[in-house]
Amino acid sequence: MRKFKYYTVAGLLRIASWLSLANAQRVGKLVGWLLWKLPTQPRSVTETNLSICLPELSDDERSAMLKESLRHTGMTMFEIPLMWEWSVDDCLALVQETQGLELIDEAMADGSGLILLAPHLGNWELAGLFFSSRYKMAALYSPPNMPEFEDYMVQVRGRLGSELVRGDRRGLARLASILREGGVAGILPDQSPRGKGNAFAPFFGMEVKTMTLVSKLMQRTGAKVLMTYAERLENARGFRIIVRPAERGLDNKDVVAATTAMNHSIESCIREIPGQYQWEYKRMRHRPPGEINPYNPDRVC
Repeated sequence: MRKFKYYTVAGLLRIASWLSLANAQRVGKLVGWLLWKLPTQPRSVTETNLSICLPELSDDERSAMLKESLRHTGMTMFEIPLMWEWSVDDCLALVQETQGLELIDEAMADGSGLILLAPHLGNWELAGLFFSSRYKMAALYSPPNMPEFEDYMVQVRGRLGSELVRGDRRGLARLASILREGGVAGILPDQSPRGKGNAFAPFFGMEVKTMTLVSKLMQRTGAKVLMTYAERLENARGFRIIVRPAERGLDNKDVVAATTAMNHSIESCIREIPGQYQWEYKRMRHRPPGEINPYNPDRVC
């Protein structure tokens, strides 16, 4: 049964990859419209996150943001098969503009390693492919719920030589080694972490569980940090790769100060294009003990 499920998913990905970018985005917009129109979980979670994170919006503005966010979520869903199944050259041809790439050269000029933090903003799969085409790179990943899917995911994400490392002890040791050698590590920093490597820090004003991995890697390897994301351009014109400085203090030995600086860096990116953020993710579900779960008010964390 599990293999049947895998082959079904892999087949659907292959079929979706036959679409052009314009058609993939059209289908994605339709799916996003359905997620918005129907009483779906993504709509409910997005509404909760927007009310917590962007309280300054009026009701009309929040309603418009909800619809826009789910539309971009749908587009991301149907762009990922393209990023995984298209040739590398065809994927990289979608990058129409870049901004801030000189920051990478400046950061690595002295031989330092570099950590690129890529929030779930725009198309993060394209951002990873773009940088792995330019640098010796490793990317941290969590194994998918479908074990049979892991080999496929590692293969397509690493087809330019990017090394995929699991978020376990051996994988983190490999990540540190690559950074010491002056390489680049890609990390998705806005996930609710498992295990003990976390601290509670404010994210849009709410205390949430946040990974401490970045500050530890910086302390152990002397690596520097930059933010990046692939912004979706209008009318299926492609994407703009953006690199931005991170806030100071990500390497602070005080884990709360370090994770707070990281979350503020993520917030700064999101506020540039809030409609393209993955607001349907339950980022606030792990809170300090005794606090209410905002997605289930009857449950205490």
